[in-house]
Amino acid sequence: MDLRKLKKLIDLVEESGIAELEITEGEEKVKIVKGGGLSISPAASAPAAQATPPGARDEPKAAPPASPAAEAPSEGHVVKSPMVGTFYRSPSPDAKAFVEVGEAVKEGQTICIVEAMKLMNEIECDATGTVKAILVVHSEADTEAKYVKLADESVCIGPPSASQSYLNIPAIISAAEVTDAEAIHPGYGFLSENADFADKVERSGFVFIGPRPDNIRLMGDKISAKQAMLKAGVPCVPGSESALPEDPKEIVRIARKVGYPVIIKAAGGGGGRGMRVVHTEAALLNAVTMTRSEAQAAFSNATVYLEKYLENPRHIEIQVLADSHKGAVFLGERDCSLQRRHQKVLEEAPAPDLPAKLRDKVGERCVEACRKIGYRGAGTFEFLYEDGEFYFIEMNTRIQVEHPVTEMITGIDIVQAQIRIAAGEKLPFRQKDIHLRGHAIECRINAEDPYRFTPSPGRITSYHAPGGPGIRVDSHVYQGYSVPPYYDSMVGKVIAYGASREQAIRRMRVALSEMVVEGIQTNIPLQLELLNDIRFVRGAVSIHYLEQKLAQEQKPKAK
Repeated sequence: MDLRKLKKLIDLVEESGIAELEITEGEEKVKIVKGGGLSISPAASAPAAQATPPGARDEPKAAPPASPAAEAPSEGHVVKSPMVGTFYRSPSPDAKAFVEVGEAVKEGQTICIVEAMKLMNEIECDATGTVKAILVVHSEADTEAKYVKLADESVCIGPPSASQSYLNIPAIISAAEVTDAEAIHPGYGFLSENADFADKVERSGFVFIGPRPDNIRLMGDKISAKQAMLKAGVPCVPGSESALPEDPKEIVRIARKVGYPVIIKAAGGGGGRGMRVVHTEAALLNAVTMTRSEAQAAFSNATVYLEKYLENPRHIEIQVLADSHKGAVFLGERDCSLQRRHQKVLEEAPAPDLPAKLRDKVGERCVEACRKIGYRGAGTFEFLYEDGEFYFIEMNTRIQVEHPVTEMITGIDIVQAQIRIAAGEKLPFRQKDIHLRGHAIECRINAEDPYRFTPSPGRITSYHAPGGPGIRVDSHVYQGYSVPPYYDSMVGKVIAYGASREQAIRRMRVALSEMVVEGIQTNIPLQLELLNDIRFVRGAVSIHYLEQKLAQEQKPKAK
């Protein structure tokens, strides 16, 4: 249990008429008796000699506990603290650390201090050897992931369940505290678009590598985002300008004005969830009721709105970067139309058959919108594109999974730019400096049946990553790695760059034919099929094309 929580409980007992208080949290049981102190049973294990101390920070936080069932790394011995508390590498902020990475230690030697239950407890090494470093926050399920193994330091923040690890805000902030981190990058999942998380990170004294919390709140609500974009002159899909009212007659009136088919969307939705297409007035009110119920269950927000349902659009998005000094640029566009159930499968940049003047026009409006709302960091404006017109649907206030294709055609490291912006630096380039060269395609490699799309977790018995000119592979897996069943099925991304779209497609075909991932199923066969699809090779396809193609082919389960 967190040290600050213990202190609050002790103060509660001392200041109230309570004689005895007992609380169970996870596998810890805390008993506080007025005048008799407290006892904790059993004590959870916490990593020791793996992190940097809070030093001179005003409010030290408890180190996140490791699960008692966690196994020690195969490459060495793990020294575990017998209690949970605040971790210190040195006896005082300005003193030399007890041990440094690479130093030899002896059994019985003090290696750190853990402050718990108002005592400074010296932790001794229980074996002779050399200190090795591990700083990447991860759950127990990702202990064997490549990025954890390659990190200089790592902190396990909890069990495999996302709610107890990657969504556990106190554990993540505690991990940053005990490692003396300066900033937190949220990645592109879990808490990356959570305004409360960004706010708590900054209130805890760290830098959030991303937009300001108010930016995330504004653009995270689809209704307020649409209103902000309309004010900024960004074209939006015709529909209700605010949340749908409770009055059924008014809902029917709005739908009639927009024209069928319409789509009902959750204001707090995302990732393809909280949407329902309505083709007739008879189905409208029931669809609204069902979407509200789903939105409340999934996002704790029952607010929904209505838009015109575009029959045959493409999904095109604009990548932006904005600093804290009113500097903002757009880095071209990406076409993400190959989707299944609103989940992207293959992305490319630039978008095929899109006039450069139209790209520049909508890109400039996105940049102007960033300036008007005071946006900071990397962001993506997502649009539906149909009949030569762009319609804004949402903004992702984070780095996108598909950002590598933009990096390949611009030469700009978007993640590095995020970090520099968060550090207060100005963008080192202006719009006139941004040039798009060549073409890039990204194929998401998922651990799943390529046609039924059922997840395929398990041990990778053989692995070979492709290479060659223009090929980039972003992945955390390796031979012997076990893909856990707890998270998204994506195990890697293959990116192919070429001087032309045709060359990028050819290079991707070769790369995927060379890629070996055995022991689990992957969607590589489907990706290869798409790369040889005549409609895709010719150019642009709509967001419905892949699902229509799969429905027509009715592929049997891959062997």
